[in-house]
Amino acid sequence: MDRGVSDEIPLSTYAVDMRTGRLGQVMDHHAGYVQLRPPRGGLEWNCPPEHARPAADPTAPEEAGAGSGAESGRPRP
Repeated sequence: MDRGVSDEIPLSTYAVDMRTGRLGQVMDHHAGYVQLRPPRGGLEWNCPPEHARPAADPTAPEEAGAGSGAESGRPRP
């Protein structure tokens, strides 16, 4: 039952949390969730797999309307 759209989203590619429209890099599939991180770094968040879809270009961090604007623009170490 844990199988969902997220099973098709490879690690390190980008996905959209359809609940919020936020873009995130897929960091892990854990405890029934897809763990996403903002493209420019920041706190990861959990997304239910049924609400995650691959980004239009899953290898590029840009997608129209993606992100919350909370990213600082600084690269993460």
